[in-house]
Amino acid sequence: MSVADNVPINQIVYARSNGGRVLIPEAVLATISPYVQDSWDKTEAGGVIMGRYIKDCDDIVVDKITLPMPGDKSSRFSFFRNKKSHQKIVDREWEASFFTCTYLGGWHTHPEPVPSPSFDDKYDWKRKMKQDVFDSDYLFFMIVGTAEIRLWEGNKHTSSITALNRV
Repeated sequence: MSVADNVPINQIVYARSNGGRVLIPEAVLATISPYVQDSWDKTEAGGVIMGRYIKDCDDIVVDKITLPMPGDKSSRFSFFRNKKSHQKIVDREWEASFFTCTYLGGWHTHPEPVPSPSFDDKYDWKRKMKQDVFDSDYLFFMIVGTAEIRLWEGNKHTSSITALNRV
């Protein structure tokens, strides 16, 4: 059984390049919702994506995200995450989940309806694939636009970044 079986409409599922799927549940979407840059006074926001790999398949479930924290830097068109504060939450969730909820990547907002990564985003994603410590061959990068949420998959061996399609 895959994560896409019997998925309610208020969740998002993306097709992975290897045939697996990534599920973003309603609770995660609701947590992100207040940070959508739907007015001119909202700055970019972001954090870390955490979740679990489903046994015996290539499916992934996003269980949690970190939210903007003290030490993060944000403007209308940029967001820089304070690594230490977010890492403490990742470590805590890893232990609390009995070592199943792991670091999957990062998310941030853009003040555009259908978001696309900037040059700086792509540069940062490639740097994270080389420098970050993670259990998989892939990292995921989510950009939350004003009308759509998009997800990319980065392969640490090839440094390739692929946009994933919603199913």
